[in-house]
Amino acid sequence: MNLSEHIVLWNHASVRLMDIRHTNMKAGEELQFYNLPASFFLFAARGGAHVQLDGVSYHTKRFHLLHGGKGTCLDIYTTKEEFEYYLILYKAVIPLPCRQEILELMNRIRPFQLQYKIVPYSPLSFLAKIEEMDREWRMAGELEHFHVKALFYQCVYELLQQLQREGGHIVETGPVSQAVRYMQDHYAELITLDSLADKLNCSVGHLGKLFKSEINYSPIQYLTQIRIKEAKELLLASDATLEEIAIRVGYLDKYYFSRIFKKHTGTSPIQFRNRLGTVDKNANRPLRWRRTSIGGRKLGYYSNNDNNNRYQCYREGDIPMLKSTKMLAAILFCLSLFLSACSGASTTSGNVTGGVQAAPGQESQAGTADKTRTISTIKGDIKIPDKPQRIVVDLYLGSFIALNVKPIGTPEKNLKNPYYSNKLEGVENIGEYEAISLEKIVALQPDLIVTGNEPAYDSFSKIAPTILVPFGNLKTAHEEVAYFGKVLGKEREAEAWLADYDKRIADARAKLDKVVPAEATFSIMEDWGKMVGVFGDNFGRGGQAVYQALGRKLPVKHAAEIMEQQSVEVSMEVIHEFAGDYIIFTSDKRTYGDLKSDPIWGTLDAVKNDRVYIWKSEKSWYFDPIATLSQMEELAAWLAGE
Repeated sequence: MNLSEHIVLWNHASVRLMDIRHTNMKAGEELQFYNLPASFFLFAARGGAHVQLDGVSYHTKRFHLLHGGKGTCLDIYTTKEEFEYYLILYKAVIPLPCRQEILELMNRIRPFQLQYKIVPYSPLSFLAKIEEMDREWRMAGELEHFHVKALFYQCVYELLQQLQREGGHIVETGPVSQAVRYMQDHYAELITLDSLADKLNCSVGHLGKLFKSEINYSPIQYLTQIRIKEAKELLLASDATLEEIAIRVGYLDKYYFSRIFKKHTGTSPIQFRNRLGTVDKNANRPLRWRRTSIGGRKLGYYSNNDNNNRYQCYREGDIPMLKSTKMLAAILFCLSLFLSACSGASTTSGNVTGGVQAAPGQESQAGTADKTRTISTIKGDIKIPDKPQRIVVDLYLGSFIALNVKPIGTPEKNLKNPYYSNKLEGVENIGEYEAISLEKIVALQPDLIVTGNEPAYDSFSKIAPTILVPFGNLKTAHEEVAYFGKVLGKEREAEAWLADYDKRIADARAKLDKVVPAEATFSIMEDWGKMVGVFGDNFGRGGQAVYQALGRKLPVKHAAEIMEQQSVEVSMEVIHEFAGDYIIFTSDKRTYGDLKSDPIWGTLDAVKNDRVYIWKSEKSWYFDPIATLSQMEELAAWLAGE
């Protein structure tokens, strides 16, 4: 193949897509003597088969791509496994008038009739494009078909680029190479270990071992590197907000993105931009705000995989998730189970803003287990089981434990909560909050999901009835426990727990009033290296305990700004403006001795007067009602000198 001539003709051709066909063949099935009505690409999505083009046999496995011309005789023979493939039919002609040498070249090499097999560099991304082409082709709209044509050209471009790099040679890539290319192209999407392993048709453990042996990183570590690199470029080359950048690189929560960025770079995103980016109109301000929220650049990767002896260099490239066939089938199966279970249930309804109310209704013959209630949420009215038994919850686990309700699944961070981890035996880990495994949730077969993760709502709601309460909507322990008491039908338990909560707070306040002046100010701070984080009353680090439970106040000068923004970053040069009479300080490294000897910290009155409480993030991070109550009592005991 003379590749340069091949590219010239693709560049001059007028291409029209004729059809896109998606076929699943069972083991043992055959397709014989099918004459292709147009030029075609055949892409194997799953399984394998013996494919013959005009009698030439190709042992075709997953991710193999075959090309042939109009009139080709296609035969497919499956063996012991199913074979799933896409067939893209197209017609390419050289429009007239054109230069004579182009016509002669077309007649001589006939590129749209050539037969060949190739494995795309990035087969997962290639599959994603073809799946999208198939979906939009079936919509039959002119705009959708125009998009399909654009995607087709992208695929052809990638193939020609690959052939050009390889000098016309075809090289197969291993699982790590395939996974890396997919992450580089789709780093802004929801990628989990489960979904990645499923796309590669291997186990999570095997994929992890391959990554460790070939590039000495886990898949998620490598994905994080891609995201951080892209975030750096966006911070320096654009004026996008932190929230916009976080979403662009695959993080739904701006605060979580900031923590990850700081962990890997040693500096916060805003500090990184201010130091290395262009100076903006606010460059002289010592305070940088962090609002609440929940393409490709080059990144070298070299792999010496088992399928070839050559080293290959790859490039990396709103939050839709490309679901695998297995996962989608599982979701639909569980959804059908839920719908069938509810179809015979008697339903009572009653809507209440921000809560749940059961109205009198006729008892189901199947008993209370089949009853449902209608509740009003920010996503509209939904039906939930009257007495849910299998609940998955992410952000609000503390309220469930307070009401003596143990879920079947929750994110890993919750399982490490020191304030109630001893009550979570048997609760399944569904992944990190920003990388929750939908496959694990499906396997748990929940009858209710409660989440604060709005971008994940659509995926969750396909599995089970889902209640969405975005972070910040429930601002106090009273609001949170009372709300979920209504959701779970445990109003009395909620009232009892809150009564005990109020009593313990009153006791602590009374103890505190004897030793701490009412006008004393408190600052909630966290060690961010050369910068310091200062927090309000709704984002952990002891804020809920100090400002809400104990009723203490911030230093007046910046109180309004901190409470509005909830989390701000300040430089050491102005830390004295934010330091109260007492400082509650989160640090995993620093000690009180460090602060006393520090030339800046040592000048603060709180440090001089031994009014600094230092604890580690593993305790201060949590801000659920149970954590708030325990933190409040711990801090009250310290303040009272106990």
